[in-house]
Amino acid sequence: MSSSVDQIKSKIDIVSLVGSYIKLEKAGANFKGRCPFHNEKTPSFFVSPDRGSYYCFGCQAKGDIFTFVQEFEGLDFIGSLKVLAERAGVELEQLKSGEKSERERLFLVLEKAVFFYEKKLSENKEALEYLHKRGVSDDSIKNFRIGYAPADWRELLDYLLSKGVTEKDMLSVGLIKQKDSSLPSRSSYYDTFRGRIMFPIADSSGRVVGFSGRILVPDEKSPKYLNTPETELFNKSEILFGLDKAKKDIRLKGYSILVEGQMDLVMMHQAGLTNTVASSGTALTEMHLEKLRRLSERIMMSFDSDSAGFNASDRSAKIALSLGMDLKLVQMPEGKDPADLAFEDPELLKECFRNSKSIVDFYVDTLLSKNLDPKDLAIEIRKNVLPYIAQMKDKTDQSQWINVIKKKTFLNEEALWEDLKKIGVGANTYTNLPLNGAPPGNGKRVDTIERRVYGIILWLKEQGSKNKTEGEIVDKIGLENRAKEIFKERWEELEKIFEKEKELLLFETESYYNNKSNLEKDIDELLVALEEEYLKKELGFAMISLQKAEQKKDSSEVLKYLEECQRITQRINTIKTIKNAYEKK
Repeated sequence: MSSSVDQIKSKIDIVSLVGSYIKLEKAGANFKGRCPFHNEKTPSFFVSPDRGSYYCFGCQAKGDIFTFVQEFEGLDFIGSLKVLAERAGVELEQLKSGEKSERERLFLVLEKAVFFYEKKLSENKEALEYLHKRGVSDDSIKNFRIGYAPADWRELLDYLLSKGVTEKDMLSVGLIKQKDSSLPSRSSYYDTFRGRIMFPIADSSGRVVGFSGRILVPDEKSPKYLNTPETELFNKSEILFGLDKAKKDIRLKGYSILVEGQMDLVMMHQAGLTNTVASSGTALTEMHLEKLRRLSERIMMSFDSDSAGFNASDRSAKIALSLGMDLKLVQMPEGKDPADLAFEDPELLKECFRNSKSIVDFYVDTLLSKNLDPKDLAIEIRKNVLPYIAQMKDKTDQSQWINVIKKKTFLNEEALWEDLKKIGVGANTYTNLPLNGAPPGNGKRVDTIERRVYGIILWLKEQGSKNKTEGEIVDKIGLENRAKEIFKERWEELEKIFEKEKELLLFETESYYNNKSNLEKDIDELLVALEEEYLKKELGFAMISLQKAEQKKDSSEVLKYLEECQRITQRINTIKTIKNAYEKK
């Protein structure tokens, strides 16, 4: 496996990889962009081509090409390896059976189930006819690996047992259930899915993690759709159906389309709208939308005609807005869902998407179509439209939409703002850390300054070994000697503290200070600030010693510490003068 990793690293540079996910701009020797792992307006995410790593000053995310794909796509290491191997054109070595992890074994169990369901579909005329009547082509059946679960209670169970799969592993991935766990026997196990059209659900690397089954012959007892229960591999709060197939086109087209069910998604892709994902009938969560936001901040939500209006996915829309996403709603014709329209009239379907509206426009226009009197209109706007605006983080966006409402409804702008204030802004999960380039620390000013100064010394030393000019800067300002005079015994402590973080510290410093024209001035200011912090601490100890000497009535000690306090105070005042001079420059 290690040779595959080495091959991938040699063929994929981190800038091209990260740049295919987010927009990057040149920043000296590095590249920077808005961090995909937390919501931010000002770019604080840096990528170093020399070090083959990335670092975010806002949320402290860091790593290489493998950790980036793992975090961005929500995969484990093997999943990220699969994604990157495909990108690099590297054939992965097969793991020996003894080397397979439990997770890999469970993935193989699911693959065996997919094969079983696919074979059973090809043998079941009724299931195939149903799919063809809904407009699903043979190519789509093959592409989405659609299958069929026979109505028999234990047909899959028997098949997997014949392939050497244990009941324990089948239970672990949700393929079977157990009547009574206290009486384990073959007769106590039965298939989870029976008499259903089976849609495999994959993670973003394309590995099947679970299933969604649509009942073929409805009855009064069984749900229309049945999903795999929560397992080690399947987390319904994170998995989006079709994301593995849609992610590339979401990035290329610059927006995602969200529909409600598997059939909607299959038919949307078949109609050419290949940037579509589905929530698989589960409640849309913040994690779902965060995955989509990383690919693109623009999203279209498509609803069936009977669910459009103010009851349409209210919570999902508010989450999307709270994440700073640009949300538009797409309304289907009366009595139609996206799957119907994709089959009957693909051009009309695309027209619906071309006519999509921002959520505020959509709801305001809906209200205006009801011809309400001004008082009732104002009440409805306050109740059903302003809560969406309240979720928007950006005040500029809020102002823009308040202005839109004013122009469309002729309502008083001040009154709209007052109503908005009363609603309040919804709590946001993702919070910017306004570090403004400052490296992370434990929050203390002196720790931050120490980290910066020590990082600059390391960085300039490294540059000095590569570049004579940078080396001359170190000689010219005598940084290390000046710093050691201030640090004193603290210097050795810092060497131990930062020993394990050397590479990260170099990256932080390089990202922030590279190509700075006023580097020497910055260093002078840092050293002055550091000395001031140390002197304040020293003054505190001297004051305590002075108080103790006064309590003991030791006149010689009192005089000693009084002179010490005066000396430190004079130096602090001198430093304040120097700092004022810097501020005037």
